[in-house]
Amino acid sequence: MTTVRSHLWFGNNRAHEAATYYAEHVPGSSVDKVLTAPEGVPGVEAGSPFIVEFTVGGQQFTALNAGPEFHLDEAFSILVELDTQEEVDDLWEALTRDGGQPGPCGWCKDRFGVSWQVLPKRLAELCGDYTTEANLRAMNAMLTMGKIDVAALEAAYAGEAAPSPASS
Repeated sequence: MTTVRSHLWFGNNRAHEAATYYAEHVPGSSVDKVLTAPEGVPGVEAGSPFIVEFTVGGQQFTALNAGPEFHLDEAFSILVELDTQEEVDDLWEALTRDGGQPGPCGWCKDRFGVSWQVLPKRLAELCGDYTTEANLRAMNAMLTMGKIDVAALEAAYAGEAAPSPASS
């Protein structure tokens, strides 16, 4: 059977730290396997974490600690769809604290440099296929947000004045 999984390169030797952090903050996540570096691996101290296999929300990843040749950026992101505004708020806070950075339209970057899309499931329902006026109002409201605010999306969808946006 073929296995497909995302592979992340942590040039700052923080793969194990990142995987552990995700396991603490994203339901359905775990650190599954840690291989330590043998002597002679460039940029990694012998005996320290080298390859880390982990799961985020049921999706498997592999991470590599290595030298600084490559950097994580927004060209790759982890998309997380959540049921409630509280879940969105909690994960957004966890990912953006201690050096993480909020971004537009539900995007943020964590302190390890990994880019995330933190979205409520309701966003897809309200934006639909972008063919109705209500869908377009919800999409246009989303385009003004950092962290996604479900109440503001619902108000836009209904054609009402949006409540005060949630802080990002």
